Amino acid sequence: MRFVCAIAGAALFACNLAGLAESKVTCDQTLTAPLRAGALLMIDSRPAGLEIVGTDLETIHVTCHGGNSEDAAAHTLLQFSTNPDGGTLKIEGSHMRHGNNVHVKVEVPWKTNLRIQMPAGEVKVEEIKGDKDIDLYAGQITISSAHEWNYRSVNASVTIGEVRATAYNADKGGFFRSFNKKLADGEYRLRAHVMTGEIELLGKKAHTDGANGPD
Repeated sequence: MRFVCAIAGAALFACNLAGLAESKVTCDQTLTAPLRAGALLMIDSRPAGLEIVGTDLETIHVTCHGGNSEDAAAHTLLQFSTNPDGGTLKIEGSHMRHGNNVHVKVEVPWKTNLRIQMPAGEVKVEEIKGDKDIDLYAGQITISSAHEWNYRSVNASVTIGEVRATAYNADKGGFFRSFNKKLADGEYRLRAHVMTGEIELLGKKAHTDGANGPD
């Protein structure tokens, strides 16, 4: 009986390990792995141009090119690991420096919650429905949608720079600038912060009912 239980326990442990899969490739290769709609995707990247695009597939599909440097492509590593909430994508490499023009395109399900951290570069998020939490030290964040914005709370801020929220007819620039909006009937949360740089919120005009925070 103990032997049977031990086998069952080992099988369960193996299944859990299989559910926490990991994929790792260099920038000159393609990374594809399952990712369910509604999952939380965390992205931790060295300086790069990062583009996240929504698709109909329940997968994460990552392509990358090294821009002006073949060494940057060969030494940039894409690593995706799954967890019970979704997965984590790490983009790292000794040749990833501002100016090498490393560009990474990440295709995910239309409905994906995003949490992104990157020291410098450009983050573009296109046609993604879900919560968004994006931190960038220096550079630009652009979030766009062809559909009506459906956020219950929006907080976009820069320490030095500009926040352009055309979806809300707002444009604020200078030191310690921010745009805040809360809507009772919204579904998602959006938080974006850049230490030095710009934030753009592009799309159809959103509902303007609700409370604005300080600028």
